[in-house]
Amino acid sequence: MPNLDEPEPADIELGAVLHALSDPTRLAVVRQIEADGERLCGALMVDVAKSTLSQHLRVLREAGITRTRACGNQRWVSLRRDDLDQLFPGLLDVVLRAADRTGALR
Repeated sequence: MPNLDEPEPADIELGAVLHALSDPTRLAVVRQIEADGERLCGALMVDVAKSTLSQHLRVLREAGITRTRACGNQRWVSLRRDDLDQLFPGLLDVVLRAADRTGALR
């Protein structure tokens, strides 16, 4: 199955990335994937309804931050770290460090 609604690297826009990273729940998702690698969507530890998590994952995917891979009826999500670092060097590191410092991920 092809990847879902995922922009090509050249189509990833800074504004969309910053918007997606501006939400604490989405930051928590990104942090978990950063720490653990590819995760099963249902195994993400966030305190929101399943439908709300699906919307957050869609925003991250459409912004070009994550990649979603289908395997049967399961969905696996991973960071597009290489693409982001090539387009916006250090951005993800800075955002995650700032969120840690301000407690936005707790």
